[in-house]
Amino acid sequence: MKHKVRIVSAVALTTLTLGLTACNDGEDSASRQDSPSASAPASSDPGSKSPSADPSDDAAAPAGGDVAAPGTKFKIGDRAVLPFKYGTEKKGTVAVTVTAIEKGAEADMAPFGEKAKGMTPYYIRMKVENVGGTDLSYASLRLRGKLEGGGPTGVILVGDLPGKCDSETAPRDFTTKGASYETCSLSATKTDPIAVASFEEGDAYSDSPVLWTS
Repeated sequence: MKHKVRIVSAVALTTLTLGLTACNDGEDSASRQDSPSASAPASSDPGSKSPSADPSDDAAAPAGGDVAAPGTKFKIGDRAVLPFKYGTEKKGTVAVTVTAIEKGAEADMAPFGEKAKGMTPYYIRMKVENVGGTDLSYASLRLRGKLEGGGPTGVILVGDLPGKCDSETAPRDFTTKGASYETCSLSATKTDPIAVASFEEGDAYSDSPVLWTS
C-alpha cells in the first residue's frame, strides 16, 4: 500500500511554499517553528487514518513479562514489553522486537522530492505482539531513529517507502493474546549514521525513551 510522505526538518530554514509546523527531534516544544516539508501524494488504507499512538501509564497490565521501565536499553533482537494506547479507546500491552536497523540508499528518498537530497534513509524493522489480549486492531506503532548515543537526527519523516519500508497498521484480528504483525519505521539523516531505535510514546517515555542498539 502507498502512504503520504513528508519531511519535517528540525532545523529552522528559509520558509518555502511547502511549509509545515515542524517538530523538533529533541522534544523541545518551545523551539518549534515553521520549516519546509516535502510530500508525495498517495492513498492510505482505512486503518492509517486513526489517531496516532499515545501510550499512557494507565494502559492495561502486562500479561507476558514485566513492562520495560523508561530509559531501559535493549539490543537489536531483544523483546520489550511496553504499555500502549492508541487514540482515546484502545489501550493494552504490546511486545516490540526490533529485528534490524538497515541503511538504505539516498536514491530511495526520491519520493520525498528535492528536500531529501543528501539524506540517507534507515529502515527500523520490528515485530509487534499483542501481549494483553485487548482489541488493538488497526492501531499503529512507530519507533524513531537516533544517532549513536541517542542523539537526534535533525529530521522527522512522516510516511513510508513502499517496497522498502512499509509502515503497517495492526491487522483486523490483532485482538487476542499472541497475535502479531511486522512493520517498519522510516528515519533519515544527513549527518552520522542512525544506530538506535527509540520508543518515546507517552509522557514517561518521551522524557526517557526505551532504546534498542546494535
